[in-house]
Amino acid sequence: MRKEFLPFSIPTIEQEEINEVVDSLQSGWITTGPKVKKFEDEFKAYVDAPFAVPLNSATAGLHLALLAMGVGPGDEVITTPMTFAATVNVMIHVGAKPVLADIEPGTLNIDVQAIRSKITERTKAIVPVHFAGLPCDLDAIFAVADEFGLKVLEDAAHAVGTEYKGKRIGSFDTLSVFSFHPIKNITTGEGGMVCTRDEKLAEEISLLKFHGMSREAWKRYSAKGTPNYDIVLPGFKYNMMDIQAALGIHQLRKLDRFIEKRTEIAELYNAAFAEVEEIVTPGAAPYAYRHAWHLYTPLVKIEQLTIDRDAFMAELKKENIGTGLHFKAVHHHPYYRENLPVPAGELPHADYVSDRILSLPLFPKMELADAQDVVAAVKNVFARTRK
Repeated sequence: MRKEFLPFSIPTIEQEEINEVVDSLQSGWITTGPKVKKFEDEFKAYVDAPFAVPLNSATAGLHLALLAMGVGPGDEVITTPMTFAATVNVMIHVGAKPVLADIEPGTLNIDVQAIRSKITERTKAIVPVHFAGLPCDLDAIFAVADEFGLKVLEDAAHAVGTEYKGKRIGSFDTLSVFSFHPIKNITTGEGGMVCTRDEKLAEEISLLKFHGMSREAWKRYSAKGTPNYDIVLPGFKYNMMDIQAALGIHQLRKLDRFIEKRTEIAELYNAAFAEVEEIVTPGAAPYAYRHAWHLYTPLVKIEQLTIDRDAFMAELKKENIGTGLHFKAVHHHPYYRENLPVPAGELPHADYVSDRILSLPLFPKMELADAQDVVAAVKNVFARTRK
C-alpha cells in the first residue's frame, strides 16, 4: 500500500501562473479586463474559432448558449444521461424539457441512433457531451441535425484539446462550451468559454453574460473609455475575472504538454488492465480523434465481485488511492427520478455504466510510479473481493 494518499486529481499550477496572478493583484485590475481579453484571443486561436466568450463557468456557458439559440418553454433538448447534472439543469432553467438518449457501451458517448429515436415535433436541439475527452461522432450528429432542422450545442466541458478527424473541438459550426474547473485539463479556478463561428450568437452571449450592458466595464473604465452605457436586455452576472484569466493564459500554453502526460498515464492503465477480467477499460472510437484524457473511467464488473462500485472505491481509499465518480446517470438522481422519470430498461447502457463506473487518478503531476501504485491497488482490491 502507498504511504501517502494519491488524490484523484490536483491542478498543475506553476510559477508562471502564480506570477501572472500576482501581477493582476498588483495592477489594481482584478475583475474583467485586458487579461480576460488576452486569454479569449489565445483560446480562440488555439481551437480555431473566430469568436469566443469567456465566462465564470461552463454551466453559465451552457445556459447562455441555450438562450442565444432560442431554446425555451415547450422545446425538447436531447442529451446524454452520462454527464454532470449541469448539462441538464440549464435546460430546466430555460424552461425546456431534457430528453435522455442512451449511450454507446464502448465510448460512453451518446448513441446517434438513440438520438434519432427520441426526436419529436418539439425537439429543438441536440447537446452531445464529449465524454472524458473522447469526441462524439460529430459528422453523424450533424447529419441527423440537418435532416430534422435541429441545432447542435457541444458540451465540451471535458474536451479542451480534443480533436475530431483532425479538427479541434471548438472549431465546428456549432456552439461549443468548455470548462476550466480545477479538475479539467486546464484551469482558471472556476471558468468557462463559449466558442462559435457565428458572430451574432457570440454578440448575444456577450450581452447576456454581463447584465445586458452595451459596454464592458474594463472598456468603460480604461483611459480611452467613457463611463456611459446602455442596458439592452436583462442579462446575467457571468463574466470571467482577470485573476482567473491570469491562470488560463499560461495553462493554455501548457495544455498540449498536459495532454501528453495524461495520455501516457492512460496508456499505462490500458496496458496494465488489459488482461484483468474484472475491469473494462475505456473504449476507442472508429474514427480519427485525439483524446484529451480529462478522465480515466473504467468499469468495474461488480457481478464478479462481493462488493458494489461504491464499496470498491472505499477499498481503494484504504489503499491510499483517491477516486472520482463521473458519473451517476442523470436519471438516477432524486430530482430527475421524480421530475424526469425514465421507464425501466429504456436506457440500458447508461444504467449498466452508472452502477460500475469510477474515475482513477489522472493528472499531469503524477509520476508513472504513481500510476503503477494505482494498478497495484486495483489488483489488490480485486484479489480480496472477487467471487
